[in-house]
Amino acid sequence: MLHPSITLKHLETLVRVAELGSFRRAADLLGTTQPNVSVRIAALEEALGTPLLVRGTGPVRLTDRGAAVRDQAQRVLAEAEALAD
Repeated sequence: MLHPSITLKHLETLVRVAELGSFRRAADLLGTTQPNVSVRIAALEEALGTPLLVRGTGPVRLTDRGAAVRDQAQRVLAEAEALAD
């Protein structure tokens, strides 16, 4: 069962941060703010009970679990787009 606090926005945000390596660049692409991106990622990590990103100097990187979740998120988002079509 899907965790009730995980939304498509959370998944899309993770995918965009992973693609761009930056919370700020992901925020720009998603039309939101960097703090909103941070909150979404933190909520997703909380819901899943594991860190998904390595934050530090330079680009943001996925943890091993983060990479697996990103792959799953991409599939879910593709299915959601297909459903909308």
